[in-house]
Formats: sequence, C-alpha cells, structure tokens
Amino acid sequence: MPIAFAPRGAKHELEEGAGFAPKFDADGLIVCITTEAVSGDILMVAYMNRESLSLTIETGVAHYWSRSRQALWRKGDTSGQTQTVVEMRTDCDQDAILLKVAAGGDGKACHTGRRSCFYRRVESDGGLHLVTDEG
Repeated sequence: MPIAFAPRGAKHELEEGAGFAPKFDADGLIVCITTEAVSGDILMVAYMNRESLSLTIETGVAHYWSRSRQALWRKGDTSGQTQTVVEMRTDCDQDAILLKVAAGGDGKACHTGRRSCFYRRVESDGGLHLVTDEG
C-alpha cells in the first residue's frame, strides 16, 4: 500500500512545514531529477507517480513511472544499472523530487549506455555537440 502523503496545505506550510505533500500533475506524475550522490553529476530526469515515489521511499531503491510504456519501473531490473537512494529532497513547493543516488552496475544511467542522459550540448546555432567529458 502506498505511503499516505501529507495533504497539500497553505503556501507557508508547503514551504516551511515538516509534512511531505508532493504535488502530482494532471497525469498523476511528479518530475524527478537524479544525481550521483558523490560527484553531484546529473544522471537523468524521469517521472514518478504516487506508487513509484512510495516504493522509492519504502525500499531505498529508485522506482520511476515510464510515460512511454505506461508502467512502473525499478531502475536496474533489466539493465543492472541500479540506483540506491542516498538522499531524497523536494523543492520549495513540493512539485519536483531530487534523488541523490549511489549508482550500481557500471554506473551508467542512460538507456543509450552512457553515464548520463545529458551527453549533448546545445550550440548557439541550435545544433547539438557530443560532450566527451561525462566522467
């Protein structure tokens, strides 16, 4: 059974209170930014629904909601690239999640086989340039 999150309250309570009251969008999702805990490198951006967020909190392992497959997904089940949660944060109005994780496997988070999903830089002409220093 998913965790019972706090009810959404007044602005001050959301920004300063101790209750976790995540704001899910119209599709029942909340954005999640995932970083590597030691380096701080951004690994990926994904979405969570109520169930995946609850499972992440309960198990300490990153779970996401796949918008393309419309399915719950525990990171690493098929790729071996597990993500153990070191710390979870929420932003000021509780409509985004930040996961700091210890990356398992060989540390690659992207389905392309790269460490990070952010492997291309957008140039001023609108073109993309492959970043080779992703660590």
